[in-house]
Amino acid sequence: MDVKDIAKKTLKIEADAIYALIDRIDENFKKAVDLFMKCESRVVVTGMGKSGIIGKKIAATLSSTGTPSVFLHPAEGVHGDLGMIMKGDCVLAISNSGETAEIVSILPVIKRFNVPIVSLVGKMNSTLAKRSDCVIDASVEREACPLNLAPTASTTVSLALGDALAVALLESRGFREEDFAVFHPSGALGKKLLLKVEDLYHTGDKVPVINKNELLSRAVIEMSSKGFGCTSVVNDEGQLVGIITDGDLRRSLEKYQNIFDKPVYEMLTPNPKTISKDALAAKALQIMEEHSITTILTVDEHNRPTGILHLHDILSAGIV
Repeated sequence: MDVKDIAKKTLKIEADAIYALIDRIDENFKKAVDLFMKCESRVVVTGMGKSGIIGKKIAATLSSTGTPSVFLHPAEGVHGDLGMIMKGDCVLAISNSGETAEIVSILPVIKRFNVPIVSLVGKMNSTLAKRSDCVIDASVEREACPLNLAPTASTTVSLALGDALAVALLESRGFREEDFAVFHPSGALGKKLLLKVEDLYHTGDKVPVINKNELLSRAVIEMSSKGFGCTSVVNDEGQLVGIITDGDLRRSLEKYQNIFDKPVYEMLTPNPKTISKDALAAKALQIMEEHSITTILTVDEHNRPTGILHLHDILSAGIV
């Protein structure tokens, strides 16, 4: 058989296995979600071999979507790791056969802890199924492996059911985009929703400032020394009255001669855009894009410049 046909057949077997789950989402699934919602501590996921690998992914997905979860290797469990199970936990056990020796061997201890067990099993009359408080049918008609031996469709089904549980719990908890960002602070979404202007802006002596009565030549020196391509302009009380940018200089050179002997107030752009230091950096980026500017200033309650944020600062932080 052509390798493309083999791939298509494999995908169809696994797709059909997942599709068959839809009609099996019943009261048992709802009971599992209810048990996890009532769980006072963590969901302890356990599985052996390929099911264990799937279990690790499920535990990671649960944790990142608002349901604290850890993975327990059942073989290590009988050698001391069962100590990680605490009062208030729930267990999610994964086994296609439901007879995995390492899992079956730890069930009496888990029961002694009075911890509820939810299982994903392929055989509903198995030992694991019979000893579980809630059983979700994860059976498949056949594996995608032509020998019907290697865990393929069965592990895909377990993974899909784990995702279904995680999403159901996410919705039940009212988990929001902002909550997701808290658990993913290094991701683009986390940075977008968590990083504020004050986390990225430049303050103190790094802020370019010039008095409106100074000569433009002094403004050029301030702009060059601070490296932002602009300078804020203040009055004698230190209050922001305008800004001078590289663009202002270019336009002035086209209009006038000897512009560097002119006072700053004749060349400034009044009412520059400002933003609160407590605002999200993503909001600053939005303002920059809307007004085609590359810098934005922050001011205090007296309208005195306190900081400056450059577009490069935002892009370098990964907020895109």
